[in-house]
Amino acid sequence: MTQQKAEEQPGIAAAIVVSEGRVLMVRRRVSEGQLSWQFPAGEIEPGETREDAAVRETHEETGVEVAAVKLLGERIHPKTGRLMSYTACEVVAGTAHVADAEELAEFAWVAHDDIPKYVPYGLFEPVQEYLDAVMATE
Repeated sequence: MTQQKAEEQPGIAAAIVVSEGRVLMVRRRVSEGQLSWQFPAGEIEPGETREDAAVRETHEETGVEVAAVKLLGERIHPKTGRLMSYTACEVVAGTAHVADAEELAEFAWVAHDDIPKYVPYGLFEPVQEYLDAVMATE
């Protein structure tokens, strides 16, 4: 049933944006269950790639222009049942702010050790592995 539900709805593309040793996270005005803080993300539009959607959503939500670096992985999200893709991105230009005040309450650049405070249930393993690697070197 979950697989059928995921195919009926557009996939969600999330951007994993690391800059100066911190990862960009946003808090939605309306939580999706336990999901309060998350990565900039949104629905993939028809004809759009997962990577392009992650780049677009980051700019729409936070005003930051990013470039996709690589796709980290995909899964059916255990809390929402939606097909999620996760793309590592790098900052190209701009300063983060709440660009979509209807959707976002706030944003934060989160240090590696603080991620569990924002996402207490843990991250998708390929995302956690990527953050462990890049945040340790910045």
